[in-house]
Amino acid sequence: MNAWVYILRCADGSYYVGSTRGSLELRLAQHNDGTFGGWTAARRPVTMVFSEGFDSIADAVTVERRLKGWSRVKKEALIRGDLDALRLLARGRNRSG
Repeated sequence: MNAWVYILRCADGSYYVGSTRGSLELRLAQHNDGTFGGWTAARRPVTMVFSEGFDSIADAVTVERRLKGWSRVKKEALIRGDLDALRLLARGRNRSG
């Protein structure tokens, strides 16, 4: 894979969604040593809890933007790999508008 979307669990329990080209291990190290900056810099250490590979960075960024709009509950269902819960949560949102 050439690009990745990932979810990090921060020390304060929050989630960070990002995307990158290249090495996931390097990106995780950048978040944990503070060189990446931003949201995670003050919430270290972080742990990678989800990742998905893509052939292009454009595809990874598209999914990153979608995931950033998801609720915490829906992100946690994705992290668990709970497809049934994801379907139910998607239906619930569609019904409520």
